[in-house]
Amino acid sequence: MPPNDAPCILNPMRIPNPKLRTIEELAEIIAQARSAGRTVVFANGCFDLIHVGHVRYLQNARSLGDILILGINSDRSVRLLKGEGRPLQNEEERAEILASLECVDYVLLFDAPTVDAILERLRPHFHAKGTDYTAENVPERETVRAYGGAVAITGDPKDHSSRDLIKTILARFHS
Repeated sequence: MPPNDAPCILNPMRIPNPKLRTIEELAEIIAQARSAGRTVVFANGCFDLIHVGHVRYLQNARSLGDILILGINSDRSVRLLKGEGRPLQNEEERAEILASLECVDYVLLFDAPTVDAILERLRPHFHAKGTDYTAENVPERETVRAYGGAVAITGDPKDHSSRDLIKTILARFHS
């Protein structure tokens, strides 16, 4: 468990979150974990409107190893990926919500279209992606294979999405 006096990255939260770390801090944590024989898993995503599919993805990803590091897209990168009007929740709030999950050990905010550079730096044993991917279409698959890691597809079938949840809310509460 991270110490209570751990520094935050990017935009400080109202209450400092010991799970929110920099890539440099995570590299050191992973080095210590590896030397202790622990398995590290990295998962990532936008997590704009958290739903049960996200929780199942992260719980299943965590089951692959001893430590789960979660990369969360910055507000700017979510806008680029999802379009105007997104994200619905800002990066600090998404990070705080996801860091509160027991299955998530550490959180890293990132501002890039893919996590290739993060994976190259951290070299987790597993890069976990949700079931909207296959092992062959994960954007970072070649990066992971190059350093000897494995891509794992985790979670339940893709029956949940933030986009569908937004549509349901609008349909039910549109006046």
